[in-house]
Amino acid sequence: MKTIDELLSEGVSGKRVFVRADLNVPLAEGTITDDGRIRAVLPTVKALAEAGAKVVVASHLGRPKGAPDPAFSLLAAAERLGELLDAPVAFAQDTVGPAAHDAVDGLQPGQVAVIENLRFNAGETSKDDTERGEFAQRLAALADVYVGDGFGAVHRKHASVFDLPKLLPHYAGYLIATEVGVLKKLTEDVKRPYAVVLGGAKVSDKLGVIDHLLEKADRIIIGGGMVFTFLKAQGYEVGSSMLQEDQIPAVQGYLKRADERGVEFVLPVDVVVSGSFPDLKAKAATHPGTVAADAMPAGQMGLDIGPETGALYASKLADAATVFWNGPMGVFEHPDYAEGTRSVAQALLDSSAFTVVGGGDSAAAVRTLGFDENAFGHISTGGGASLEYLEGKTLPGLAALED
Repeated sequence: MKTIDELLSEGVSGKRVFVRADLNVPLAEGTITDDGRIRAVLPTVKALAEAGAKVVVASHLGRPKGAPDPAFSLLAAAERLGELLDAPVAFAQDTVGPAAHDAVDGLQPGQVAVIENLRFNAGETSKDDTERGEFAQRLAALADVYVGDGFGAVHRKHASVFDLPKLLPHYAGYLIATEVGVLKKLTEDVKRPYAVVLGGAKVSDKLGVIDHLLEKADRIIIGGGMVFTFLKAQGYEVGSSMLQEDQIPAVQGYLKRADERGVEFVLPVDVVVSGSFPDLKAKAATHPGTVAADAMPAGQMGLDIGPETGALYASKLADAATVFWNGPMGVFEHPDYAEGTRSVAQALLDSSAFTVVGGGDSAAAVRTLGFDENAFGHISTGGGASLEYLEGKTLPGLAALED
């Protein structure tokens, strides 16, 4: 795929450059709680603006139902982008209507505008090729050139990600180029030992990547809510913990395959439990206990890996040359259940491995728990996209940039 450096060498002064970013930031009562995704697109936006482009930034935010919804407005993201650029950023209150055209028409070389949430138009996410294509045509009228830099959306066959690049000269931004380069290090000529840490709530979300990584990884370490399906598959009591009983046969099959292939599956030896799920807003102590993973009381819920497991997982990461981590080890948003996730993050920092944090909740946990993001090899901006890439799937947004 062509990159932004090639575009800059060709010259962009005065051209309208459409940057498909991922500004899908978390909001609490209209306030951004984590601006990591906005900061991730800054190098691309700055480079284009400094080269004299008229930069049109577009993104989705949340899951509005194809119509304007103030709760999902990109206004806060546009204001934050302006603060980070230390320059005015125009904001259009629609996507392809009069406000968008006025904002773009008003740009001078080197200036930036953000148009409203792409998902306020049903054509963005439509499964109908014609409807999606029509919306892409309307977006194309706003620009001369397309730069894809919203890695968190490249696994979606959406108008601004898949259809629009086909209508304009297209290039990969710095973020996407970096993300793809990192993912190639996890799939091609991997330095070993290669350890993968998978957590999160549902094992069903990770079955595809487990299946693929059984052919590539040396060690797969499991935590989070998904771990209780693994423990149940081994015949253990899991109390009232999250459980996907329908996935037990698949999990048993993966454990058998891992054993046959010599891939080490590492599961908890102890878990932190409570009688109920904690109130994440109150952050009040819930007086959790720690029990052996094979001796959970029937009425208890597992909410984190225990301290012995944290130490075990750290030992399994100590000699790794490559580590990919996707998914927290517990309910890290509450201090009583954050230590497992903290121990894994610290183990990655303590190792000499090339470490990749696979976006989503893992990236949020790194920031929430106060770790220095720059100390990791790479923190991805797209958890779902990273997982699908590692599953070996074709990502529509990357395929469109490669054409």
